Amino acid sequence: MQDKRMQENWDDKRKSLITRLRRVEGQLRGIQRMMEEEQDCERVAQQLSAARKALDKAFYETMACALRQELSMSQQTGDNSPEKLESQIQHITSLLSKYA
Repeated sequence: MQDKRMQENWDDKRKSLITRLRRVEGQLRGIQRMMEEEQDCERVAQQLSAARKALDKAFYETMACALRQELSMSQQTGDNSPEKLESQIQHITSLLSKYA
């Protein structure tokens, strides 16, 4: 039951992330246009910052999904041993170090 709920939550979240990425894509096109039109650098920087923040939020939400998936694997297998926990912590740390 929890797996199905988690999958439904991820499906909703994925749709939201795709929408956010499409919005960022539009922002980037607008920024390119601003640069082609030689608009004020501060306004361009402001738009770049907004796009970067939107991408960061999408990244963090995707990383949270990866962490949930990692943690749910041990629940599915029923393996809650200290060795498994340490392995998960190492994997999560590796993910954060690699992508953050």
